[in-house]
Amino acid sequence: MHRLIVSLSALALMAGALPGTPAGAAVQGPQERGDQASARAEMKAGRNMPIGDIERRIVRRMGDAEYLGFEYDRAASAYRLKFIENGKVIWVDVDAKTANVLRISR
Repeated sequence: MHRLIVSLSALALMAGALPGTPAGAAVQGPQERGDQASARAEMKAGRNMPIGDIERRIVRRMGDAEYLGFEYDRAASAYRLKFIENGKVIWVDVDAKTANVLRISR
C-alpha cells in the first residue's frame, strides 16, 4: 500500500497536479519565482495592491469565465490574469498599483 501511495504521489508531482494548482499549470522556473518575489516585495512596500484584492475585483467582473491564475510583470508593474471561457483563453492585464484593467486580450 505504501508503495502505491508513493507511486501515485510521484505521478501527481510529475503531472503538476498539486493541490491548489490550476490544471495544466507549469512548474515555475527561476524567472517566475523572481517575479513573484518582486510582486511580494512591492506589495509589502505599499507600492502594489495584494493580488488577492485584485483577483476578487477582476474575477467577479469576468462572469462565467473560469479563472486559471496569474503572472506578474515586474517591468510593467502589472498582473496578467488568465481565464478560459467556451474553450478560449482570455488574458486580463491589470495595473498592480491601482487594479485598473489595462487590456483584455481574447
